[in-house]
Amino acid sequence: MEKNITSFEEYKTEYAKSINSPEQFWEEKANNFTWQKKWDTVLQWDFTKPEVKWFEGGKLNITENCLDRHLEQRGNQTAIKWIANNPNEQSRCLSYKELHT
Repeated sequence: MEKNITSFEEYKTEYAKSINSPEQFWEEKANNFTWQKKWDTVLQWDFTKPEVKWFEGGKLNITENCLDRHLEQRGNQTAIKWIANNPNEQSRCLSYKELHT
């Protein structure tokens, strides 16, 4: 997975890429995910209707990308930390493995 943006200059560079070459920009981002079926087209739009279609023909499983692919290297690490609204209640951490079961 790509690194996070760490400066406003990096943000401006990424933003410019997303505006100037949206198909290429979003294809690069989408390649960071596990796709069950790769898309046929990244982006199609027709603002006269208006109609926008993203990753047409593609298929992915959100749980595979959010959970499954992290099991091998991060299985015992915290995936979700729940903090109670009541300060007298104890917080709870759930690992990737716990969520997977």
